[in-house]
Amino acid sequence: MPGSRLTRRDRRAIAAGLADGLGYAEIARRLARPTSTVSREVTRNGGRAGYAPDAAHQAAKRRAHHRKPGAVLSRRAETAVEQQLAATLIGTGVPSMAGRVLAALLVTDDAGMSAAELVQHLRVSPASISKTVRYLEGEGLLCRERTGKSRAERYEVGPDAWFQAFLASAQRNHQLADAARRGSARLGRSTPAGARLHALSRFHQQLTDDIVERARHWRSVLAESSDVTRRS
Repeated sequence: MPGSRLTRRDRRAIAAGLADGLGYAEIARRLARPTSTVSREVTRNGGRAGYAPDAAHQAAKRRAHHRKPGAVLSRRAETAVEQQLAATLIGTGVPSMAGRVLAALLVTDDAGMSAAELVQHLRVSPASISKTVRYLEGEGLLCRERTGKSRAERYEVGPDAWFQAFLASAQRNHQLADAARRGSARLGRSTPAGARLHALSRFHQQLTDDIVERARHWRSVLAESSDVTRRS
């Protein structure tokens, strides 16, 4: 079961897959586990050439015995944060599955997640993840990355994600402002409807321009702050 500990049988299946020359993703698929679980298991226990399932199982038992209670609390805290963040995103109008995917990607400590890992983590269908990923990419919230020589893609919340999403929203406001302006010109600003549309156009155009200007300013400030933090 995804999220449960690897059993001795799981580890022997991993060793057999490695001996057959299978990649981590294929081994993980056969075990119904995230690819990252298999890759971490192999990496921490001698790598592809030195992986020994029985020794790896004993090492895992020792780690579990000496694991600090704080590690369990940390995982529980991550789960709680992810669930609360997803609920908040959904409450702001983000589609339900999109909110869950975004929350999972924002909370993970890994460098993004693959489609297979999202399927396992959220326990949903591959089709649901595929559809959601396309939606989020269209909104400018996700970017695709390849790790090393692997052909598998991983999805990340890009560093400019929220700024790009805001620009997409601003573009929609500008379209509304433009439609209202054209309507006002056609009906005549001296008419009640024309005056109403003219006011709507000015409001959306001016407010959106002001907010975009401030967004660009704070994007620059925060980027400079991040650079300083990385160099220190």
